Amino acid sequence: MSILGFTFLGVRTERFADVRAFYRDVLAMPMIKDEPHAAWFVTPAGDELHVYGPGDADHDFFLQGPVVGLQVDDFAATRAAMIAAGIRFLGEPQTDGGAIWNHYIGPDGNVYEIMQRPGNA
Repeated sequence: MSILGFTFLGVRTERFADVRAFYRDVLAMPMIKDEPHAAWFVTPAGDELHVYGPGDADHDFFLQGPVVGLQVDDFAATRAAMIAAGIRFLGEPQTDGGAIWNHYIGPDGNVYEIMQRPGNA
């Protein structure tokens, strides 16, 4: 099992409109989702930046800092090793488009994520 890189950065902010405008208008990042309380951007490498406003109830578990997603080569083995080490996952693994991911509470108390993308098995 290995960490292959970063796949995701998520932030929850009271200043949603300002942060969305910064990534969209100043940095000209392509948007893949634009909703009243959620904006998703993507880099040319396929890495995603998600910005959530206070009205987005689906991500109210995001705490003070950014949520970083780590790309792994074997999701099941990585998750099992983390559980054996006492890491607490938030809910069950989720899937979409062949990717599988799960958020967890790191040893520092912050929320993180592991993800395996299609083709990384």
